[in-house]
Amino acid sequence: MLDVIDKELLKSVADLEGIPKGAYNIRKNGKLLGREISANINIETNAEGTGIIISIKPGTVNESVHIPVILSQAGLHDVVYNTFIIGEDADVTIIAGCGIHCGSSESEGHSGIHEFRVKKNARVKYVEKHVAIGKGKGRRILNPTTKVFLEENAHAEMELTQLGGVDEANRVNEANLGPGSSLLITERVMTDGNQKAVSKNELVLAGDKSRANMVARSVIKGDSRQDFHVNLEARAKCFGHIECDAIIMDNGVNETVPALRAFHPDAELTHEASIGKIADEQLVKLMTLGLSYDEAVNRIIQGFLK
Repeated sequence: MLDVIDKELLKSVADLEGIPKGAYNIRKNGKLLGREISANINIETNAEGTGIIISIKPGTVNESVHIPVILSQAGLHDVVYNTFIIGEDADVTIIAGCGIHCGSSESEGHSGIHEFRVKKNARVKYVEKHVAIGKGKGRRILNPTTKVFLEENAHAEMELTQLGGVDEANRVNEANLGPGSSLLITERVMTDGNQKAVSKNELVLAGDKSRANMVARSVIKGDSRQDFHVNLEARAKCFGHIECDAIIMDNGVNETVPALRAFHPDAELTHEASIGKIADEQLVKLMTLGLSYDEAVNRIIQGFLK
């Protein structure tokens, strides 16, 4: 059964009003809360008991699977290792994410390692949202890792979002791209107070005509800090691009380090990065339309994060 907090967390991280239809795996406080499989999507606990294996049958299209994690137990630091096997010619969506409700002075945390093996000609969209709520004073910690292996002509699109309440986050993204494959990562992070978020990315373009694009949007408020590091490495005739933009407010601190490494004469790698504050003319324009200062700031931030 889902209680009020469970429902609030599921709504925040996966846009769910309750138990979803179709295939799903819901984890609560380190234990399985509910699971359902479908004709084309199988979910089973791995041999070590440390996570799940999700297998998508070849040719599966227009299906999705939800795998949210919710935490509300004081002092719990949950760790899982999940493996996704996307069969050839499949086209599916995976909705993940973790929601923490902190109601005490003890810290709570989740470390989710997700490994994706995307077979030939398959496509996967992965949506991951992290949120922390509650009136407790304990630290809320989320440390996600994604490992992506793309076979020939495979495609992966990843939307990674963290927009509130997380005190400490250390994200790691790793990818290896085969011939003709493509990867798009969009990362959106907002921090406030004394929060800290670190994103480390290692993307290897190993196959001919592979393509990778990483887009990062950061908003750093209060006394918070964000560090963004990405290493884009080309080992074949390929194309890669990094785009990272940050808005700093109050006393925020940001370090952005994009690195391009080409080990093939026909590699094309580019990057663009910017760090700045909200322009005064943007605020004035919105305020002349009737918005308050805070409303104008929020409108600009929401547009930037989109």
